[in-house]
Amino acid sequence: MKTSDFNFDLPEELIAQDPLEDRSSSRLMVLDKKTGGVTHRIFHDILDYLNPGDCLVINDTRVIPARLLGTKKDTGAGIEILLLKRREHDVWETLVRPGKKCRPGAQVVFGDGELEAEILEVLPDGNRLVKFDYEGIFEEVLDRLGQMPLPPYITHKLKDRNRYQTVYAKYDGSAAAPTAGLHFTKELLAKIEEKGVRIARVTLHVGLGTFRPVKVENVLEHHMHSEYYHVTQEAADLINETKKRGGRIISVGTTSTRTLESVADEKGLVHPGSGDTDIFIYPGYQFKAIDCLITNFHLPESTLLMLVSALAGRDHILSAYKEAVKERYRFFSFGDAMFIC
Repeated sequence: MKTSDFNFDLPEELIAQDPLEDRSSSRLMVLDKKTGGVTHRIFHDILDYLNPGDCLVINDTRVIPARLLGTKKDTGAGIEILLLKRREHDVWETLVRPGKKCRPGAQVVFGDGELEAEILEVLPDGNRLVKFDYEGIFEEVLDRLGQMPLPPYITHKLKDRNRYQTVYAKYDGSAAAPTAGLHFTKELLAKIEEKGVRIARVTLHVGLGTFRPVKVENVLEHHMHSEYYHVTQEAADLINETKKRGGRIISVGTTSTRTLESVADEKGLVHPGSGDTDIFIYPGYQFKAIDCLITNFHLPESTLLMLVSALAGRDHILSAYKEAVKERYRFFSFGDAMFIC
């Protein structure tokens, strides 16, 4: 299986640069995974496709303002640090640009010296362990000095940082939003519950793997970065009860999908727990936990495109994406949605 098998032509102007004013007014392509047939709707119409007794699984991670812009203490050179994963209290795994200027021992200053960072170690993949020094509470300092870590393909400045946050975001820790969830409003979620659909919450803190392209031609040689997940007993019970009663498990986003598939056994039972997952889902994978998926339109040759191809079939996905380009759907984080059912 080659990475180039997941390529498609995407005009640059279809990459959504700004979120819509109304979250639920984005377009929705409904893809029948058995036939490959597509239907064009608006996202709030998702209500028509959810049945009483189904379970919607959402990722309640919260994006932190993980992008820090500072200067190197000795030279004044501009340095950008992107927080990826907290290793211990004040030590983070980070992405540093330009990395060549930040060898172990280098110090970086942010703001008026309110926050300082020391490079501790260069990891094998080029990421860096960084120790932060500050007074007070780190999260409060970060809230003052940090910026939302928008993906590199979004060049517009975000006017309201809450628009890169789901309405149900709760637990701090992500370096990127679980973007399929951006389409939901509190009102729409209330209507979904009123219809008899249960909502289960899981947590996966989205890390560097979301940004990192597949650089190898053989898909099987690609290594996913690990991301922290947490599944409560309550969520596991709700999902398992739904399955037992014949309801569908509808995952909101690839992050919820990867979480559930990481904690499900061969019989499809979901087990509570927490830890790190580097699960890589590509065609040939047999799904154990989920039945349907709400997702955005993804980058060519990306691991996310491979995941949706595993669920609906590569030919069906590439055909649907061709249709999406023809119909001028908006792509990526602030773009339109697809429901694979």
